[in-house]
Amino acid sequence: MQIEERCFAVTGAGRGIGRAMAEHLARRGARLALIEMDEETLEEATTACAEVGTEVRGYRINVADESQVVEGFASIQNDFGAVDGLINNAGILRDGLLIKTQEGKVTRKLSLEQWQSVIDVNLTGTFLCGREAAAIMTENDAGGVIINISSVARAGNMGQSNYSASKAGVAALVVCWARELARYGIRVAGIAPGVFATEMVLSMKPEALERLNQAVPLSRPGELQELADTAAFIIENDYITGRVLEVDGGIRM
Repeated sequence: MQIEERCFAVTGAGRGIGRAMAEHLARRGARLALIEMDEETLEEATTACAEVGTEVRGYRINVADESQVVEGFASIQNDFGAVDGLINNAGILRDGLLIKTQEGKVTRKLSLEQWQSVIDVNLTGTFLCGREAAAIMTENDAGGVIINISSVARAGNMGQSNYSASKAGVAALVVCWARELARYGIRVAGIAPGVFATEMVLSMKPEALERLNQAVPLSRPGELQELADTAAFIIENDYITGRVLEVDGGIRM
């Protein structure tokens, strides 16, 4: 699929990975529907992409809310006349150990709220946005591409029961959807990032960041542009579907 003039919806587009991918697609001439909960970062991202000269609109949508997602994608279809691609990036962290103990007594448990909030955004949000985008692509009869953003943590990571489970689910959806949607000309792929130079990572204490870098065989966090390049590669290669690309510098969790 060519990028220029095609309409791509990007969730979690206000910052980090989502914004980097959105800006890269904007520079490649894509038309963009940016989806984000935070109004301030949504406006900033929309302005940044518009400055490139492409058509871009912002949509304040909670991806975990079915009615908002359904109405939001209907608005995107109405505004752009199509949804050619979707980058399912929106996600949150609510880290915590399953249980914490002190002197043999359990002092804290991972709460249901911590669990459910992450599942709702990361997994249910991916499902809802993917469903609505696929429905539009199918009815428009023009094919399309969906990219789910998973994580190397999908293999399981200490203190991330909720996040790891959600990202494993996101990766599984890649395979399910690729098999189901191929008949409609829709490709589905995933990206599993490792440690990347987001604001959160770069704000870590120097000693903590150094330990993190030492865990990566390439001895550095990835650059967001490297993820954006990967997304563009998937979009433009029409024989990629049903696969999750690991972009992680060789780290293993």
